[in-house]
Amino acid sequence: MFKKILTVADCVKGKLRQMAQIFLIRHGENEYVKTGRLAGRLPGVHLNDVGQKQANELAAALEEFPIKTLYSSPMERARETAQPISMARGLELQIHQGLVETNLGEWAGQELKNLRKLPLWKDVQGRPSRFCFPGGESFIECQTRMVTALMAIGQSHADDEIIACVSHADPIKLAIAFFLGMPIDFFQRLACDTASLTIINLSSKGVLLIKSNQTPPFKFSISEKK
Repeated sequence: MFKKILTVADCVKGKLRQMAQIFLIRHGENEYVKTGRLAGRLPGVHLNDVGQKQANELAAALEEFPIKTLYSSPMERARETAQPISMARGLELQIHQGLVETNLGEWAGQELKNLRKLPLWKDVQGRPSRFCFPGGESFIECQTRMVTALMAIGQSHADDEIIACVSHADPIKLAIAFFLGMPIDFFQRLACDTASLTIINLSSKGVLLIKSNQTPPFKFSISEKK
């Protein structure tokens, strides 16, 4: 039913070299986030005024970081978050399907207050390893897709490059849980705010989570930026 489940060992075994540093960025606020609805992969979900402000502040806060390449989920809200970074740095915005939001199937567009009343909601929060969105994908499938995408992106760049990837809350949290060796049933314990930054390094020696769920203004030392 599900694709092969990757393990951390799968990612670091063999001749895997030190990879690029990856900046994981969640898109800014939109009306679905503001009003407590699930957007999923619905088209036409754009940043609201707060989200646009967040995107501009994020681009300004990242000015001192030598970002070499910029990827984004194909969803409008992610592309609109990436656009100020692209314009400020003169970087081509590359769309990567692997960074797309979870396929929520029949739950897309629904209100959280109603979904929380469903028996299935207990699985979403407490047993996500067993859950598959009706008509959509499972958390395991989403995690495998996201991790595969980040591994491919990281391995396609030089060791000292900083790569920015704009994506969505659950895919980012699922990836972090995987790389830290956390059971997928614990991934809901992680936080990923709108327009937040999480930084990871991956190598054959292991995984380093440098920063998690950081929002502008950033207060990193120069050594932590490299």
